[in-house]
Amino acid sequence: MKNSDSTQVKLWTTDFILLMLCNFLLFLQLHMIVSPLPSYVQDRFHANAFEVSLFTCLFALSAIAARLYSAKALEKGLRNAMIYIGLTVALLATLGYYFAAGIAVLLLLRMVFGIGFGMSSTAFPTMASDIVPVKRMGEGMGYFGLSTSLAMSMGPIIGVTVLQGAGFVTLMLCTAGVIAVIYPLSYSLTRKKAVSNNADVLQSSPAGTAAVSGTKAKTPFNRKLILPSILNCLLSITYGGLVGFIVLYGKEANLANPALFFLFNALAVLLVRPFAGRIYDSKGPKALLIPGAIFIAVGLIILSYATSMSILFVAAFIYGVGYGSMQSSLQTWMIQIVSPSQRGMANGMFLNTLDLGIATGALLLGAIASMTSYTDMYRYSVIFMIIFLLIYLIQGKRSGSFSVPVHQILSHTHIEAQNSEQQPTERKHNESK
Repeated sequence: MKNSDSTQVKLWTTDFILLMLCNFLLFLQLHMIVSPLPSYVQDRFHANAFEVSLFTCLFALSAIAARLYSAKALEKGLRNAMIYIGLTVALLATLGYYFAAGIAVLLLLRMVFGIGFGMSSTAFPTMASDIVPVKRMGEGMGYFGLSTSLAMSMGPIIGVTVLQGAGFVTLMLCTAGVIAVIYPLSYSLTRKKAVSNNADVLQSSPAGTAAVSGTKAKTPFNRKLILPSILNCLLSITYGGLVGFIVLYGKEANLANPALFFLFNALAVLLVRPFAGRIYDSKGPKALLIPGAIFIAVGLIILSYATSMSILFVAAFIYGVGYGSMQSSLQTWMIQIVSPSQRGMANGMFLNTLDLGIATGALLLGAIASMTSYTDMYRYSVIFMIIFLLIYLIQGKRSGSFSVPVHQILSHTHIEAQNSEQQPTERKHNESK
């Protein structure tokens, strides 16, 4: 019997598909307005580069603050409250854009929106990590992360198109409508009791008994989250320069429709994500993070030399290959090194460092652009990928291993990359049982 074969464990359940759809819509409505907003603010309020960057930065900081509370609330079982309160706050803030007559009011509404988004965006990935089988965690979270990456890639295209064709009010109503659709989709998920599909597997481990039996033992912060969090932040800084300034860069470089960058980026992410999850499960993060960082750097350099839409498309595709493989790897890494009760914290850390990176990228790269140009800004952003590689390689060499230190509750279900030569023997042993 090949019961231990991970391919026999069902991944594509109705709940998993609904979670992916809800998460996709949540991030879609966010990025429908993130990229067009700088152009709108600059045209209507004549804002400078620093003021434009504040719209991304303050939103991200408020989302981070909300997630710090949300992670604790999820541990207390307040999952449904986080989803519905978060969605409602985000919806009201979005509708409030209509009444924003100045930069100050619009900034305040972005902060309020960040609070609502931060609450709801923590709940969905935590629910996903609970129902994805541990033996297919890399593959499952890779597919789930695809919903985020596709939304981050498709949202700017839709948002810029609606803003240019119908105006900001129509864009606001469209994003509000997307939020409203999430309510009925999430109803079947929230009316069910929060139970992990991995409970049977976890209970087979003595260390997992307390985790699934409702024991409320207070656990300290897992310091192993620090390294992937730093790496995720560095990756997100480069993306902050894209979502914040790609439209303005297009004007500088005389590109017809720079928002199409995200279309080809989405295509690359869509193609690479299924393979990336399987590679992570078999070989670990090193096989994805190192080449991924190189792809990101090359994509940014090509982008800085874009003089035509065809060069822009090439840059977008190369960047998307790197980003699509790296982001899901970092999220899976963070989930695997904590206990199931701390997955809310791990997902919160992942999303917080993503937003922190985007906020830092908007501020820092915006300052560079104001002193030089958007062309030079993208070249300077390559430095963050160099720092990424240096930190990862130095830390991996210092520890003597690039493998993920899987939490002891899940370790007996995970195949370490460096032990791959032992798999055939172990499989024969399992089949003989």
